[in-house]
Amino acid sequence: MIGRYLKIMLKKKMSTATRKAKGRRLQQQFRTLLIEKLDIDPEDVESRSMGSAGEDLIMSKAARNKFPFSIEAKNQESLNVWAAWDQAKKNSGIYEPILVIKKNGVPPKVVVDADTFLDLVKEFNKK
Repeated sequence: MIGRYLKIMLKKKMSTATRKAKGRRLQQQFRTLLIEKLDIDPEDVESRSMGSAGEDLIMSKAARNKFPFSIEAKNQESLNVWAAWDQAKKNSGIYEPILVIKKNGVPPKVVVDADTFLDLVKEFNKK
């Protein structure tokens, strides 16, 4: 009982700055993964400042050639996936939306449309 109360109190006390810092860490973590796993030049992908409208990572044309997706990142303990997905779609422009989600103690996960996922599997199987 005390543990649950403590969690509720800590959740209520998280400031806007703390929440933004947590989101920024996920953006930067995913940016680092793109750079390392896809050999994208660090100058070709930038983490957007918190509170800015649009997708969370800004990419050059060279980066888009390797990763043609629009990223919405959410680092939250409790998440309305459907609202976050709607935001990802709204901000994606001409690119396919991807929702990167994370919570404390759990590695990031990626949410993608089922058709897109199967297209990726199909492309993978061609190799």
